[in-house]
Amino acid sequence: MAVTESVAEGACGEARAVHEGILRRQSARESAARTYARALPIVPVRARGLTIEGADGRRYLDCLSGAGTLALGHNHPVVLEAIRRVLDSGAPLSVLDLATPVKDAFITELFQTLPPGLADRARVQFCGPAGTDAVEAAFKLVRAATGRTGMLAFTGAYHGMTAAALAASGGAGDVRVARLPYPQDYRCPFGVGGPHGAELSARYTESLLDDPKSGVPLPAGMIVEPVQGEGGVIPAPDDWLRRMRRITTDRSVPLIADEIQTGVGRTGAFWGVDHSGVTPDVMVLSKAIGGSLPLAVVVYRDDLDVWRPGAHAGTFRGNQLAMAAGTATLAHVRENGLAERAAALGSRMLTRLRALRDEFPCVGDVRGRGLMIGLELVDPEDERTGTREGPVPGELGEPDALANGSDPVNGTGSGSWTHPVRAPRPADPELAAAVQRECLHRGLIVELGGRHAGVVRLLPPLTISDEQAAAVLDRLSDAVAAAARHRRDHGRGRRRPDGPAPRTG
Repeated sequence: MAVTESVAEGACGEARAVHEGILRRQSARESAARTYARALPIVPVRARGLTIEGADGRRYLDCLSGAGTLALGHNHPVVLEAIRRVLDSGAPLSVLDLATPVKDAFITELFQTLPPGLADRARVQFCGPAGTDAVEAAFKLVRAATGRTGMLAFTGAYHGMTAAALAASGGAGDVRVARLPYPQDYRCPFGVGGPHGAELSARYTESLLDDPKSGVPLPAGMIVEPVQGEGGVIPAPDDWLRRMRRITTDRSVPLIADEIQTGVGRTGAFWGVDHSGVTPDVMVLSKAIGGSLPLAVVVYRDDLDVWRPGAHAGTFRGNQLAMAAGTATLAHVRENGLAERAAALGSRMLTRLRALRDEFPCVGDVRGRGLMIGLELVDPEDERTGTREGPVPGELGEPDALANGSDPVNGTGSGSWTHPVRAPRPADPELAAAVQRECLHRGLIVELGGRHAGVVRLLPPLTISDEQAAAVLDRLSDAVAAAARHRRDHGRGRRRPDGPAPRTG
């Protein structure tokens, strides 16, 4: 027995040495721009489904999923089989934009999933391998089609790391894109939340576009995320998104839906816009559409297809392995109802997580859609309260529907209300980082996001089982309790968040 234990201890020690050596060399040789590696000091060597095994022998439940790339989890059999078929066939692996049977099958499967009204008149442009390149291509497309140059985007947005995509994102330093308020309940930019806050956002958008002195000329397009991911897991209200569609249609402004992270069943519908029934003019897609391999495309209405040959290109836009893996992923999600399962399981997970909000004052908000879930950590010592005055919210864009002539913006009539509410506490990025560390200690990988990196994010694969989901919630709940307990016992400095969270996805 002693010999067996000694051998086991020696093997563990050797594994730890390998693990630590790789991390040490990474720190010495890789760029200071690396992100995930700082918060998640693990060395993955094997993975399947939700589970990752590190070089040190530890096993983790992965709720990062390649920042949402792994719709089916790690190394799903249908994905591996699709890749093997291409490899075994002798087909070329990179073909620029030439037609191939693999590409044809991918486009056919993709078009089966598109929102009604787009699939029957869609065109597709294959881009460089990252989603940010698809965003760049979409901007070039609508500018060419409209002859206009400006773009509309939303506060809190994230669209990529290249120049134009960054300019449309929430952390832009050199603003060349007009910003609109993105509606949310917990930190409503107008301080009211709900349908009333969304109505104010819509009216502000209309005013900006229709006021000849607003300083914002009619733009080439509007880009919106159906759920802001890096912005803090904030779902767009369905009525509001329909209102944006009407506003842009009435003014001949192409609407671009950024479905890079929300697509392929993630939010409980195949595409995030499906919840609202909106058909955008342009969709930018990446992450899960490549079945874990790099792939990005722009899908758009055929009348926008005014590009000249070569107007947008990229050496790696012909990635055959990614197209095969993507076809298998899209078909598996569609045929097995994984979007619907994500909706049901995500709803149950949110219900349980909201109990944490009631138990721990440091959990300011729990929100999400489908299997795109966020917990916002806040400073529990800040007890600010405020008073909101305004109307009882009615149907967005239908103020006359309120009883007795009440107005949803001016607060007239019997529908107006006044009551004290608790203002949102300041975000607590240090506590969120502590929760992430406690999660990792318990074998759970989570991401941070939000304006101040104060939101713990869950992006599990759509294939997660009920038992695995329960294990994820148990570990997360334990991590929140441990971090809150440590904060209570030891306190911390009073530093306030002073800037946007670094992009990590």
